[in-house]
Amino acid sequence: MLRIIDVSETPARLSVRLDNLCIGVNQQETRIRLDELAAVVISHPQVSFTHAALSGLADANVAFVACDSRRMPVGMLLPLHPHGTQTQSFAEQAKLSKPTCKQLWKQIIIAKIASQAALLDSLGVMAEDLLDMSRHVRSGDPENLEAQAAKIHFGRLFGYSFRRQFNALDQNRHLNYGYAVLRGIVTRAICGAGLHPSLGIHHHHRNNPFALADDLIEPFRPLVDRAVYLWEKDHDPRDEFDREAKRHLIEALLCRIELESEQRTLFDVVARMACSLAAVARGQRKRMILPKPKAIIAAVREEE
Repeated sequence: MLRIIDVSETPARLSVRLDNLCIGVNQQETRIRLDELAAVVISHPQVSFTHAALSGLADANVAFVACDSRRMPVGMLLPLHPHGTQTQSFAEQAKLSKPTCKQLWKQIIIAKIASQAALLDSLGVMAEDLLDMSRHVRSGDPENLEAQAAKIHFGRLFGYSFRRQFNALDQNRHLNYGYAVLRGIVTRAICGAGLHPSLGIHHHHRNNPFALADDLIEPFRPLVDRAVYLWEKDHDPRDEFDREAKRHLIEALLCRIELESEQRTLFDVVARMACSLAAVARGQRKRMILPKPKAIIAAVREEE
């Protein structure tokens, strides 16, 4: 099972030796095999790391996520050479036609809205209107049903006074953190498939180096939404965003999702999705491989 490591509680020193990430805290050292890691999140301001640690993580295709003084993710380091035919893949990706990109975006938004509906339904909240909305998404989503669905979805989860604001000290902190870790997982899969994370299907901005990740993350956001909703049942979201809150969000992503009649890890599912997109770019497929929305919401944690 791949792991996500969050270094947030104490000063530490990271290094790499013999294909292991070594985390030194005080006089003790913990070693974790690089091939067991999906992402490392650095939240504590007094964490140092060697050049070998950064290059070793990149070489092992492990996402390295750096956080700011508020301990919220602000940057990411990713590998440059995870795939043997990367240059060819970049060229094929860049040549994806606009109609193809619009059809892919339609597939993504249908899956996202249907996943939001499945989450609400699993919580006993009305969701039929969202499910109906997912059936009316057109190529490229010109009516922006994605935004309309999100407003309904968040209103029913957190109350209609809730607003998605990055700096708000409420559920937004939890959502931002969970989405950032999920973004790292998706970006890792994109690089592993030989694709470039800045060449998006729908998202395009010269200042966004992870546009494709912001496309492919969409159907899986309800995993984080559910975790935040469940946390809020027993905690005030305005309380300190502490270690336990982060652990709860990370554990929500260490899950298995049914895909092609098999229970697979989230890492495997997003990797297959990214590889299927690469196949679309090569002209070998018409659609991406995505799990069914109910399968995403029915995801179970590894220990279950």
